[in-house]
Amino acid sequence: MSRWDAQDCHAHSEAQLVWATELIDRLSLRGDERLLDIGCGDSRATAELARRLPRGSVVGLDNSEDLVEFAQGRFASLEFPSLSFRLGDARQLPFSEELDIVFSSATLHWIVDHRPALAGIAKALRPNGRVLLQMGGKGNAAGIIKAVRGLTAELQWANHVAGFEFPYGFHGVTEYREWLVAAGLTPVRVELIPKDMVKETEADLAGWGRTTWMPYTHRVPEDLREEFIRRLVSRYVAAHPPTPDGWIHVAMVRLEVEAVRQ
Repeated sequence: MSRWDAQDCHAHSEAQLVWATELIDRLSLRGDERLLDIGCGDSRATAELARRLPRGSVVGLDNSEDLVEFAQGRFASLEFPSLSFRLGDARQLPFSEELDIVFSSATLHWIVDHRPALAGIAKALRPNGRVLLQMGGKGNAAGIIKAVRGLTAELQWANHVAGFEFPYGFHGVTEYREWLVAAGLTPVRVELIPKDMVKETEADLAGWGRTTWMPYTHRVPEDLREEFIRRLVSRYVAAHPPTPDGWIHVAMVRLEVEAVRQ
């Protein structure tokens, strides 16, 4: 995995924050739960979870050292005494029957095979513990993916992506239900939800591209990346012109998952 630029990620994560906050609202927290946020990123949503758990605790986990350091520096322990951060891999969770809730937003699609993560989530939860996850699902960002594939088929870029394998786990409802049950979790709701992501300018779309499509962009030599991203944005906008208000829309699909451990 390429290294994250924490500042760039923070500057272009507004849509993810909005969706995460919508998800947090569905938790109906008492305020004393122990919660794990998998893939805390820049941790704005993780801090919001900590605000809502004044008598509980929140652990933000991410596999990016840069993002963990950014979060630790931004959310001081004195302001958020119940909030801590750990560097770690969602496929190797270091918890055992000690959490009430496992939460994750816009993260698990970075893993192709989710089964090790779900097994670790089940192990981490206490009996009757809850799971609430949202991630890219089957059909997510189809327009962007089509634009990327068209661009990388061009001779200028083809050699840089030779042997490239699709790195995202955009899964559907049926297989995810099966994986939950196999992990020891009881599905409550597994649903694909269309989402409209809006970018005000082509520069905003490019910023999102830099922080979301790194498996592609970081195959390209550093001195050519900005040109690659500019060409990608141009290709996408040509196929999906801005609406009359000037905004650029990207059709997304989120897989939302609720489950419990018996």
